[in-house]
Amino acid sequence: MRSLILIPLAFLAATAVTASSTAHAQQAPDDGAPHGMVAIGAGVVPEFDGSGDVRPFPFATADIRWRGINFQVRGAGARVDVVSDPRLAIGPVIGPRLPRRDADGRIGRLPEIGTAIEAGGYIGYRLGGNQFGQGAVQLDLTMVHDISNTHNGLLATGSASYAAVQNRDIFLSFDLQTSWASADYSRTYFGIDQNGATASGLAAYTPGSGFRDVGGGVTAGYWFSERFGVIARAGATYLVGDIADSPIVDEGNRWQPAAGLMLSFRF
Repeated sequence: MRSLILIPLAFLAATAVTASSTAHAQQAPDDGAPHGMVAIGAGVVPEFDGSGDVRPFPFATADIRWRGINFQVRGAGARVDVVSDPRLAIGPVIGPRLPRRDADGRIGRLPEIGTAIEAGGYIGYRLGGNQFGQGAVQLDLTMVHDISNTHNGLLATGSASYAAVQNRDIFLSFDLQTSWASADYSRTYFGIDQNGATASGLAAYTPGSGFRDVGGGVTAGYWFSERFGVIARAGATYLVGDIADSPIVDEGNRWQPAAGLMLSFRF
């Protein structure tokens, strides 16, 4: 059962990465060409939602500005800020939730789940911060819905990040997040119907809607030249509510860690 921790959850409030990096991107070129930052690397994520094991996974983030539009990659998802405002951000979001397959033990006897495509929108606002962004607090609310008829659910995620250190060469930020999930999502990924219970030996379980998790993390970066740098990230979410009481989580772990290291390039 290999599933991705979705768009805003994929890298645990990836806002912290992009917000920190944006402040260090190159000055907008006079010719109006795109400018910003991209980063690519690798790390580990839970093997599936609720798993007690982790697996390698590629990480990427990007923040590219062009003609007043801000294109951002967050984990496996993407979003676009269509508001030309240094503090307010609003726009669409889209990204995949990868299929659950090949789990070990009793969970592997449950029905597999295909890839979900989730789309929606977000709104963000930045408070405070000096000319480099140090001291700024970034608040984001994201809502996405499955548009692929995989789980037909709705998820909402709120996050807050704080830029503790930020200058031309280094940045350090901390973030917190929580997410809410509808009953359709919870029952698809954490529910067990009677047929699944018979096949797996796990108890039948029908979770409802409610808060999915709480979590936090830390992001640090260092620019060792005008163009190149590194970004490191570590964090975890803790499953709560009906989801945490699922037999799937009992077989795994309520703690869902993620960490990664990326090479970054600004232009």
